[in-house]
Amino acid sequence: MTVFAKGVQAEKLSRSNSAPVDIALAERLFDELRRRTGTNRGITRTSYGLGEQIAHDMVRREAHKLGLEVKTDPGCNLYMTMKGREDGPGIFIGSHLDSVPMGGNFDGAAGVLLGLSVVSGYVLAGIRPPRDITVMAIRAEESTWFGASYIGSRSALGRLTGSELDKVKRSSDQISLGAAIDAAGGDTEFLRSGKSWLDPENIAMFIEAHIEQGPVLVEKQIPIGIVTGIRGSFRYREAKCIGFYAHSGATPREYRSDAVLAASALVVELDKAWDELQAEGADLVVTFGQFSTDASEAAFSKIAGKLSFALDVRSQEPETLSKMQAVVSNTVTRIEAEHRVKFELGRLTDSKAAKMDEAIVSSLARLAKEHGIEAQTMACGAGHDAAVFADAGVPTGMVFIRNANGSHNPDEQMEIADFTEAARLVSALCLDPPLEV
Repeated sequence: MTVFAKGVQAEKLSRSNSAPVDIALAERLFDELRRRTGTNRGITRTSYGLGEQIAHDMVRREAHKLGLEVKTDPGCNLYMTMKGREDGPGIFIGSHLDSVPMGGNFDGAAGVLLGLSVVSGYVLAGIRPPRDITVMAIRAEESTWFGASYIGSRSALGRLTGSELDKVKRSSDQISLGAAIDAAGGDTEFLRSGKSWLDPENIAMFIEAHIEQGPVLVEKQIPIGIVTGIRGSFRYREAKCIGFYAHSGATPREYRSDAVLAASALVVELDKAWDELQAEGADLVVTFGQFSTDASEAAFSKIAGKLSFALDVRSQEPETLSKMQAVVSNTVTRIEAEHRVKFELGRLTDSKAAKMDEAIVSSLARLAKEHGIEAQTMACGAGHDAAVFADAGVPTGMVFIRNANGSHNPDEQMEIADFTEAARLVSALCLDPPLEV
């Protein structure tokens, strides 16, 4: 347990119902990010690529202006630290700066710029926080580039493998992850050692602010969400159903090996399993995000002999994920026999579910009420770097910011007024953290 002593400044600010934040800095950097890493349609900040590097260089520049201590680790994560009044484990505020191709300007970046706006607010107000506050700009969170989750945060905690460094390739240019990290100035020799650059014992808590990627806050007209847990997942990103191409008119039903029909049966069966488990109170979502025949082989008058698909299953409950993995395996075996096809599910990737620290969740809820910030507790359906820190034993919390039109698209629409409320809440938490976390 890490025990915080309430400082004079924290008491004073609590009484005055104020939490200083520098929103002008965040607005300026959002504009610069859009201008330098965007096009006329969307934002692209490639993991360990040019756009992400531009973003890291920008926030490093601002950190130096604020007089922060600036460091990078072997995975090229960036740490910008304001020294606190007391010795002991510090507070981390962090998120990522990469984006999906043709994405939006706020996913990830909002969390980093929020951290800078909090620290800059303290500098401008002449406030020194109780403990060190480190704003962490994390590399390569978006798995669309390398097909692996949480690369930057796992690299910081010694959880990348040599196999990933060698075999995982970037989707845009087929450069290996290890080569990309080295090209960005990292140290893959250190990463291969399995050593953790960060010591979880030296982190009092990790806070990630992020736009909500679903419609809950928008529909409920609430600006802020306080996350209770992050769903884990298992995924088959490059699955196939292999049947046999045949003439659509000349082949009777009993002689068909129809890949589309068989894969569709899998969709229906997994949807039934989802409905049954949800009726039992389980937390679960099941998604077939890609589902297509091969345009070079499929035709109007042919029975499809091959279909490619992607399966993404997520839950906050490890036992529910285990049940669904068994359902997938058993259902595939049965459909193969019934439809005379073969499923090739390919490489399995997964991520662990993560529960947010109860003391942090309670403190955020209390401070939101004290500071007049409307907020509600809620689960998180998407994966985030916060899950890695929670799994490493670091007390972890997340704050969602209302955002229209979803995420991973150019139409993300976070209002700066909502961002301000989230920044105020995190600022208040850093000045008045849980007495024990």
